[in-house]
Amino acid sequence: MSKFHSKLPVQPPFYYGWIIVVIAGLSVFFSGPGQTYSVSIFIDYYIQDFDYSRSLVSGIYSGATLCAGFALFMMGRLVDRFGQRVMMVAIGALLSLALFWNAFLLGPIMMFLGFFMIRLFGQGSMTLIPNTLVPQWFIRKRGRALSVMAIGGFASSALLPPLNTWMIESFGWRMTWGIWGVAVLVLFVPLAFLFVRNQPKDVGEIPDGTPRPIKGQKSLNPNVDVNEKSWTLKEAMSTRAFWFVLFCVIVPALVNTAVTFHIVSIMDLRGLDTGIAAMVLTLMAIIGFPVTFVSGYLVDRFQVHYILAITFFGHILTLLILLVTDTWVLAVVFGVIWGCVNGFERIVLNIVWPNYFGREHLGSIKGLAQTVMVIGSALGPLPFGIFYDWLGGYQEIILLTLLFPITAGILALLSPQPRYEDYHQE
Repeated sequence: MSKFHSKLPVQPPFYYGWIIVVIAGLSVFFSGPGQTYSVSIFIDYYIQDFDYSRSLVSGIYSGATLCAGFALFMMGRLVDRFGQRVMMVAIGALLSLALFWNAFLLGPIMMFLGFFMIRLFGQGSMTLIPNTLVPQWFIRKRGRALSVMAIGGFASSALLPPLNTWMIESFGWRMTWGIWGVAVLVLFVPLAFLFVRNQPKDVGEIPDGTPRPIKGQKSLNPNVDVNEKSWTLKEAMSTRAFWFVLFCVIVPALVNTAVTFHIVSIMDLRGLDTGIAAMVLTLMAIIGFPVTFVSGYLVDRFQVHYILAITFFGHILTLLILLVTDTWVLAVVFGVIWGCVNGFERIVLNIVWPNYFGREHLGSIKGLAQTVMVIGSALGPLPFGIFYDWLGGYQEIILLTLLFPITAGILALLSPQPRYEDYHQE
């Protein structure tokens, strides 16, 4: 281990892992410009300035997201090879360049490449890396650590929609992209370079900063033991739980991206303006923030697949409310329920992989999961756009979308934590 990695930039009076959590939260925050809740605010301006149809812009976005999803699989392998620190700094710099690119869009090809880069480096990589970094530093307190990290995501999703709306109205959409590019390059990249360390053992620490439970001692966390066994990606793929959970990963990405991407248009059809749509996105984030701590507490004490199933039944309720939302009061109710569901899924879908399959090959495993997630998010907006252009509304496609969380809820219940010994008998 080189001295470059073995030294800490600061010696805090508390476990250094919590500084890692803060930087990881910043990474999730600055993934925001590549997330649909941010991009959705630009869509109507694109349609107006370029005179494109909604289904064309949806198709460009979906196609770019799909390509980004396939490319993201390699990011997980690169994380395993080079470590989170190197990758976080490199990806932050690349995301900044991608944001500058989006400030100079001239046509559909540039738009496709712009969407591709911000989805790969922003939505994909800037969330993949912190979600492989934090589990390296925590075992018993993993749920709580991920809950704290999730503050970055909720702050991002709460601030960016109204902030983008204000900046676009004040400075134009091109300048808004440029401002975010500067912010990522100046604020995030130096902090990641200075403070991130890949694993506790790199700096003479151990996970949680406290000794592991004594063998034979009962742990309050039913998910701890599996962390001592690390599955390779190939081994994980031999389990039923891997494939069931992988499907579960697709559903929130597909549903949330579709609804978020078209939220302005959905609300407009109900007689509600852009401000209401931005309010819904912000409300979802504000409500989801405290809920992450509840879900973090629960996943540290109960089997993850039960919490996962509850999350999908919440998705069903959310879509049913969206079907009848036609007043600002119902929009508020929708935002509140959506926020609760989002608070659960952010923790559960990130903690299930290290809890089920360990930490050693987490980059590859989470990379594949993140690839599937991005592909799911690519498949969401286009059908909504097509149904809008075809039927003039979203009611029918929302009803069809209900099939996905129903299926995912059932599969989650059928996906208990696999036993390492059952698949590795002598």
